[in-house]
Amino acid sequence: MIARSEITGLLLAGGRAQRMGGIDKGLVSFQGKALIEHAIDRLRPQVSDLLINANRNQDIYSQYGYPIVADENQDFAGPLAGYLVGLKACNTPYLMTTPCDSPLFPTDLVQTLANTLMKHEANIAYASSQDSSGKIWAQPVFCLMKHEVLDSLEQFLADGHRKIDRWFASQNTCTAMFQDEAAFANANTPEELAELEKLTS
Repeated sequence: MIARSEITGLLLAGGRAQRMGGIDKGLVSFQGKALIEHAIDRLRPQVSDLLINANRNQDIYSQYGYPIVADENQDFAGPLAGYLVGLKACNTPYLMTTPCDSPLFPTDLVQTLANTLMKHEANIAYASSQDSSGKIWAQPVFCLMKHEVLDSLEQFLADGHRKIDRWFASQNTCTAMFQDEAAFANANTPEELAELEKLTS
């Protein structure tokens, strides 16, 4: 059993959002409040504390009252760069990552991943979802990892690699299946944001 007190949450808001026109996705309005606020509301009850990975508008993000961790370099190296600074900043045995642009993720996400990680005695547990056609989609940015993977990730990035699936392949990983395909819907484009609004209207 992994206790909530052993898990720090990391909200990933450090990307360039090129498909959204380069705006800061975490600050985009959804149902009347910023996407980052929805993410905070979903994740905060599931973990002991939160960190926000942001490379822009840090003064705005800091107003939410949680520590801001920026990537170690400013080339927008993707989610793994956020994982790295999150692992370095957290003081718990586990780190749980979620993106800022998926406001409907499950309220039992962390506990489900924790149970799966324990069952498989793994170092990393990530979410997967199944769509109506039966196709399974990996959701690797929804990820619970042991703090001890830090050294491996730091070396992986130092070697110039960035792909999550390649790093996962080098680790002892497992996945938990979630049946609600809409739970991990995200807003990469203005059109996808509009679709999310329809899902929840």
